Amino acid sequence: MELFSLTGNSQRLDGGAMFGNAPRALWSRWIGPDEANRIPLACRCLLAKDLDGRNVLFETGIGAFFEPELRERYGVVEDRHVLLDSLAAIGLSHGDIDMVVLSHLHFDHAGGLLAPWVAGAPPQLLFPRARYLVGAAHWRRAVDPHPRDRASFIPGLTSLLESSGRLERVEGPHSATLGERVRFHFSDGHTPGLMMAEVGGVVFCADLIPGRHWVHLPITMGYDRCAETLIDEKRAFLEDKLARGVRLFFTHDHACAVATVTRDGSGRFGTCEEHSGLAGAPAWGTA
Repeated sequence: MELFSLTGNSQRLDGGAMFGNAPRALWSRWIGPDEANRIPLACRCLLAKDLDGRNVLFETGIGAFFEPELRERYGVVEDRHVLLDSLAAIGLSHGDIDMVVLSHLHFDHAGGLLAPWVAGAPPQLLFPRARYLVGAAHWRRAVDPHPRDRASFIPGLTSLLESSGRLERVEGPHSATLGERVRFHFSDGHTPGLMMAEVGGVVFCADLIPGRHWVHLPITMGYDRCAETLIDEKRAFLEDKLARGVRLFFTHDHACAVATVTRDGSGRFGTCEEHSGLAGAPAWGTA
């Protein structure tokens, strides 16, 4: 098995929203904002190539499904479907993907499931032979979202996934289809049933920890539904990964794809051994 980090469409979102109650004087030292107070964000995906003979894609990024007005509103930089270009660069197309694992169905993680926007054309699923894996608890949220995060879901996407006949709702730490090579961890602080996949010695942190700067326990996003719950979940998650030597894979960090967890003498978590990408890396061993 080989691991690849794949670039999807990038965004620029309000730094204050991304850093919750952290003051601008602090977070602007970590990521410099533009004149509109927006910071650069990746929508990075992880590919496990030849995982028991299958190509497994973790996340699809935001994609290019938005019409131009909404693309501008949500700060999507490119108008093409960048993930498809990234797959092509390693000799694959979306038709070569056997499984797509989604941490949750917010549009910046699941929008890449859809073909690029064309005026007058209905939404169309990509990855024609892949099974789509979503956590069962989060699926229930996506079907009946709360008013607070309803705008984060793509209208009609759950119907498209269900009607595909290739949807699997994951209930526990392992998928019936993927088996024990992939282990799932769950969180409720950002959205109910957020599903983080651990494979080959790395874990896809999704929106529990969007990037290096959110490893510090008090740092959360304004988009999180319950900051205190998320902080408690993050502490337990990082303690486990530190103890077992599992590396963190970041979807939204614009400069870092993978890093190793650290903890200093005062108990503060951080990162080291930071990598900007993975290009056919072998699986890392874990304790």
